[in-house]
Amino acid sequence: MLALTFDPHKSDSARLEEVDEPPLEDGPVLVETLALGVCGTDMDLLAGHMGGLNAGTGRLILGHESLGRVIEAPPGSGLAAGDLVAGIVRRRDPVPCPDCAAGEWDLCRDGRFTERGIIGRDGYGSERFRIEPEFAVKVDPALGLLGVLMEPASVLAKAWERIEGIGRLGRWMPRRVLVAGAGPIGLLAALMGVQRGLEVHVLDRAVSGPKPGLVRDLGATYHAGSFEGAIDGADVVIECTGAGSVASEAILRAGPNGIVCLIGAGCGEPPIPTDWDALTGEMIRRNLVVFGSVSANRRHFEAAATALVRADRGWLARLITRKVALDRWAEALERRPDDVKSIIVLGGGPGPASGF
Repeated sequence: MLALTFDPHKSDSARLEEVDEPPLEDGPVLVETLALGVCGTDMDLLAGHMGGLNAGTGRLILGHESLGRVIEAPPGSGLAAGDLVAGIVRRRDPVPCPDCAAGEWDLCRDGRFTERGIIGRDGYGSERFRIEPEFAVKVDPALGLLGVLMEPASVLAKAWERIEGIGRLGRWMPRRVLVAGAGPIGLLAALMGVQRGLEVHVLDRAVSGPKPGLVRDLGATYHAGSFEGAIDGADVVIECTGAGSVASEAILRAGPNGIVCLIGAGCGEPPIPTDWDALTGEMIRRNLVVFGSVSANRRHFEAAATALVRADRGWLARLITRKVALDRWAEALERRPDDVKSIIVLGGGPGPASGF
């Protein structure tokens, strides 16, 4: 079968090649891959920025944002041939640490976890893959190809779970949200804020293209360019760019007792701003909570599935601005001015989906 592979120790090493069928040890559920999402993590892996995380491994199959159709599944697995599924990315460490032992592998303490398509395990970027039933999450058939958004949506579902958990520690009555960055992660963060009935503001540097309209059509407010003119005093700030300079500015937009979630993971800029003393002073004076969030657990994938089903299908379809075939995979990695989300389409497709 064909697979998109890369060498974690080398930059620009991706290639499409023939590989063996997926091994049974990957899981008893056999899945035909329908689509792969492409994100900044894939770009960083292929540029060699994250190669150190994969020390000791050979070539890996790329792809952690998946959508597939079940070919075969064992009795009692909760899955059947024809089901649409998305694969969970992270696996608990083998020791395991206390969090992994409790099933909270997304909060692994010792860093010995693996992640499909990222760290130590083949990803979903092959014509077929195998998976354990507990790591395959059903996708509503009504979503069709839009189910490829499950993994990025799961990351936001976790972020919102943690934001709300922190808020419950006090007398928290959030009203306004500021999202920095209008890429797929930022737009999904905004979607979930609107679904919670909050006043949502999104800041991005794009002044044209699809992003302003996507934000406005959510019922949110779009701010272009710099933080000047964007809201101050947000109850929740979600930073989705991964740029340290943007993160420090975003923190300063939070109001008293605000909660700031850093969810972007850039590999380029230093994470700490020059005037760290002033920033920490403001964080203390305003009683801010600032935390980072990454990866997702099964319940977050299930929450993401609910959020996507509740969303307008036409709006979700507009997030996917480029679909390319597997043999043209390199086009999905190109950065173009009007990009939001690029996906690689494999197989015969999942059937009709609203907006496609």
